Amino acid sequence: MVAPLKVGIAGLGTVGAEVVRLIERQGRNLAVRCGRGVKVVAVTARSKAKKRGLDLRGIAWAKNALDLAGDPNIDCFVELMGGSGDPALSAIEAALKSGKSVVTANKALIASHGLRLAKSAEQHGGALNFEAAVGAAIPIIKTLREGLAATDIDRVYGILNGTCNYILTRMEQEGLSFDECLKDAQRLGYAEANPSFDVDGHDTAQKLAILASLAFGTKVAQSAVYVEGISSIAPEDLRAAEQLGYRVKLLGVAVRTTKGIEQRVHPTMVLKSSAIAQVMGVTNAVTIDGRGIPPITLVGPGAGGAATASAVVADIADIARGIRVEPFGRPLAQLRKTTKAPMERHEGGYYIRLMARDLAGTAAAIATRLAEQKISIESIVQRHADGVDANSKAGKAAPVPVILITYATSEDAVYRALHAVQRDKVISGRPQVIRIEKN
Repeated sequence: MVAPLKVGIAGLGTVGAEVVRLIERQGRNLAVRCGRGVKVVAVTARSKAKKRGLDLRGIAWAKNALDLAGDPNIDCFVELMGGSGDPALSAIEAALKSGKSVVTANKALIASHGLRLAKSAEQHGGALNFEAAVGAAIPIIKTLREGLAATDIDRVYGILNGTCNYILTRMEQEGLSFDECLKDAQRLGYAEANPSFDVDGHDTAQKLAILASLAFGTKVAQSAVYVEGISSIAPEDLRAAEQLGYRVKLLGVAVRTTKGIEQRVHPTMVLKSSAIAQVMGVTNAVTIDGRGIPPITLVGPGAGGAATASAVVADIADIARGIRVEPFGRPLAQLRKTTKAPMERHEGGYYIRLMARDLAGTAAAIATRLAEQKISIESIVQRHADGVDANSKAGKAAPVPVILITYATSEDAVYRALHAVQRDKVISGRPQVIRIEKN
């Protein structure tokens, strides 16, 4: 009989507690599938007295994560505490240096210190698995790292934050404002009391940095990701998108270009007919464009105790089977350095919403400025606000929404044209610009 894999878990919150339950519940299946059993032998958390609904009898309680990481009685250290630094960082490093394998769901830590930890895993022979760090139950890490090892990937993009997708879904379906939907997301527990990390795009950026490394063989670099959140999106943008055949999503996009690897997070218009546009509510999705194969889209729950625990236990199962792959799919020495791609060089289509002054010559002025930058317009829609008589004196004086969809152009050209339009004083307020992602 092969001895069971002895697991130590640091962190017994929602995910950690569910991992303990799942290993207990699936113990027999895991033994059959892995060729050996999996057993939780030690745990640690901030409070030993907290009621968790777990039977921890027969399981040792370590004083802290560092002590657990150094425990010679465990083979696999599972970090579920969170945070981009200590104590998680020191504990994982200690476990790796002692030859143990490590499983973590900590996207912040992998995005910030993944290379450092991968080096330690490489030097000391342990595995470093982090499937649950991106997309929870969606097996995107394994797909990029192993399933598509023989495929050249041109682009990976997706909905990587359920909070933002929930807000945009509610805004679209019910015509509510961003602030109204955010408050509801907080009430339901989908958004934190301080939601900026999610709605400003930083959560998505951390996940995208990890995916880009796996897809393109680059060093993880969150600083190389351009980040823009969703707070500027208004109900009128979602209504316009609907009428034009689009839907607005917060996407993380990493794409191979002639200028290098472009990594960006921002609100994006996608065709309603695309697979990614069908993903609503708190659900996540990732699409992979690889050479020689049709696009692959993986959809599933991107957060939550059960979904995250399932990915954590799958990583533990790989270790029990004796499977060890390079954390980022390649030896560390083969990962290339990446730099932040200037968004001014980004090329694609654009949605532009202007509040144009209802005066003679306004349309001509806008058209002239766009033409100067060689921007071609695919469609233009001009409408008076609901309830305003276009022939009345008041109607003529009020700003009129003008919506433009451009053919592919550069970001720099778009903003040069819009700055010129603002100098001409033919529009009021700040133009709304949303990039369009080609599907």
